[in-house]
Amino acid sequence: MSGRNRLVAAIAAAALALTVSGCGGSEKADSPDAASVTYLTSFGTFGRDSYAYVALEKGYFDEVGLKVTIKPGTGTVDVMKLVGSGQADYGTGDLSGFITTMANDKFPVRAVAAIHQKSMAGIASLGKAIDSPEKLPGASIADSSGSTNMIIFPAYAKAAGIDPSSVKFVPSSPQALPQLLAAGSVDAIGQFAAGKPLLEKAAGGKAVTMLPYADKLPDLYGNGLLVSESKLSSNREEIEKFTAALLKGLLYAVEHPEEAAQLLKKHDRTADEKVAAAELTEMRPYVLGDGGTAGTLDRERVARMITLLAGTGTLKSTPAADDLGVYDIAKP
Repeated sequence: MSGRNRLVAAIAAAALALTVSGCGGSEKADSPDAASVTYLTSFGTFGRDSYAYVALEKGYFDEVGLKVTIKPGTGTVDVMKLVGSGQADYGTGDLSGFITTMANDKFPVRAVAAIHQKSMAGIASLGKAIDSPEKLPGASIADSSGSTNMIIFPAYAKAAGIDPSSVKFVPSSPQALPQLLAAGSVDAIGQFAAGKPLLEKAAGGKAVTMLPYADKLPDLYGNGLLVSESKLSSNREEIEKFTAALLKGLLYAVEHPEEAAQLLKKHDRTADEKVAAAELTEMRPYVLGDGGTAGTLDRERVARMITLLAGTGTLKSTPAADDLGVYDIAKP
C-alpha cells in the first residue's frame, strides 16, 4: 500500500473511532458535560508537536466532548512525572526514554499509542561530513545528558558495526545544540529527524545530513502518548476518545503541513511557519511507518525494544511489555 493510501486509510480509521465511541459531534467542549483535560507536548512548541493544536483548532477535541488545554512539555521524564502525578492528564514522550525510565524508576504511567511508527532519533552533521556510520569513529557529538540519542547510540553503533566507545559525547544543553553544530564546535549533534529544517536555518542555509537510527533499528518506536495508570483504570472511555481525536489531528497535520504551521502560529507567535511546515514534512514518513497503521502500538515490537535497550546496559531491570503499554486503544 502506498504512503498516500495508508494515510487515507488511517484518517478514515481515526474518524471511525470517533463515531464508534458515540461522539460524532453531539457533545461539544463548551457544553456543561464537557471534561477539561491538560495535554503536554513532548518538548516545547515546535512544528513536530503542532498536531495537538490542529486537533484543538479543527474541533476534533470538541467532537469528543473534551475541553483541552495544551501546555509545552520539557522532555520525556518531566512529562512522565507530571502525568504520573496527575498534574497533567496526557502527554507525549519518546518511548525509548519511557522504557528506560520505567526500568530504572517505575512511574505509574502507561503508553497507549505510538505517535511515530519509527524512531526519529539520530545524528546530525553539516554537509557530508558524516554521511555514513563508518565516519562516526573519532567524532565528537554534542547532546543533552541522558537524551534518547545518547541512550540508544550503543545499540545503533552495534547494528552499524562500529565501536560505540570510538565516539565522544559532549554534554550540552538542548538550546545550545543548533549553534554548536553551526559554529563547527563539534562534529555532530544528537537530533530528531524532524529537527533538520531548524538546524539548517541556524546554520545559515547550509545543508544538514541526518543519520537516522531507524535505518539500523527498525523496531524502535518514536514518541508515544502517555497516560497515568489511575486514569486508565478510572476513565478508559475518555482516553479512547482523546487518543482518536489526537491521532486525527496528527494525520491531518502531516498531510497539510502549511495549514498546521499556521494553526501553531496562533498559539505561539514566535513560531517560524516555514520551519514548522518543513518539520512536519520530515516527520510524515515516521508517522506512517512502513505499512503499519498510524498510532498503533504493538506488544511484540515493544518487547523487542525492551530487549534491544537492555542490551545497551542502561536498564536496571527488564520490564514486561504488558506492564508498559496498552495495545488496543489506538485501534486501526
